[in-house]
Amino acid sequence: MSTPTTSRRNFRRIGLGFTAILLGYWAGSHWGPRDTSHVQARPDFLESSGPGSYTADENINIEIYRKASPAVANIITRTVEYDFFYNAVPVEGAGSGFVIDTAGHILTNYHVIEGAQRIEVLLGDQSSRGRYVAKLLGADQRNDVALIQIDPKDHQLTPLTLADSSALLVGQKVLAIGNPFGFQSTLTTGVISALGRTVQTSQTTFIEDAIQTDAAINRGNSGGPLLNTHGEVIGINSAIFSPSGTAAGIGFAIPIKLAKQIATDLIADGRVHRAFLGVEVLPLFPDLATFLNAPAQEGLLVQRATPDGPAARAGLKGGDREVVSGLQRIAVGGDIIVAIDGNPVAGQFDLNRSLNHKRPGDVLTLTIYRGRDKLDIKATLGER
Repeated sequence: MSTPTTSRRNFRRIGLGFTAILLGYWAGSHWGPRDTSHVQARPDFLESSGPGSYTADENINIEIYRKASPAVANIITRTVEYDFFYNAVPVEGAGSGFVIDTAGHILTNYHVIEGAQRIEVLLGDQSSRGRYVAKLLGADQRNDVALIQIDPKDHQLTPLTLADSSALLVGQKVLAIGNPFGFQSTLTTGVISALGRTVQTSQTTFIEDAIQTDAAINRGNSGGPLLNTHGEVIGINSAIFSPSGTAAGIGFAIPIKLAKQIATDLIADGRVHRAFLGVEVLPLFPDLATFLNAPAQEGLLVQRATPDGPAARAGLKGGDREVVSGLQRIAVGGDIIVAIDGNPVAGQFDLNRSLNHKRPGDVLTLTIYRGRDKLDIKATLGER
């Protein structure tokens, strides 16, 4: 019983002593003599440079946002799903897009509008017209690009300029405008972190030659523009790498050069013109090459050339017999493709990338092994 009492008593003494010190300090400050020669009339605060004074970098951001944001679309999709009891459940999705011409064409991601029964668009110009109803003109699922259109009626649209994304450099400043988590017309900035990335976004969708950026990209940014410091579109923001699903400084954009080609096809013909080689291949890797005693360690084993297809017409030969490797049956005896247009190939993706950059009627130079002989053959691409 004595210990707590002693503690309380000591605490009171300490408290009273501390109060006396404070009173003494206050008394000395306010009641004692003062040397007025050191008293200033007002605090010496740092002066503001005034409203409207911004750095050169800030002025670039402000001007780009002012010009570009009216053309950035908030895309709202509506569909109906069914619960366990087959009750209709309305589902709303959201993403971004951007106007590319005065006719109301808007580029976005395929995954933004996939399965939508109704598509609505709210433009970033904050016009009193409210939401536009959009129609889907077409899409390229493999490249995750879609084209929708609104009827602007008497509204003068301000389309964005599409840049040449083949001339980009790592370190360039970039700006992203979109609608993350529904917050319309949000601007984020960063740099190009890397170029030429390959990103698989689903079982059937790849972003080839993706632009990697550290500009914050979140859910809802998909389909929005990635801009250079001239306010021109260099890519379509499409994916992020993040375990949490939010911005982690690693975002990816589809190069606008590819998206522009897709949009051109869809506007003109309502479909995408795909280059077609007409060949079935199997990746050749070192262990398989050793098993087959192949003349190359990497490449593409031609399994079959489509009859009367571009590859067959060029003279490419498929396998003429089968062997079993593990649980897989492999056609052997055919050609082995080791390079396309001088670029080494190691898998199906390398072939797809080459075709993605070509148009029907273009010519591919295939470097192949036929037996132990190495030769080049030229194939004129068809259309799928």
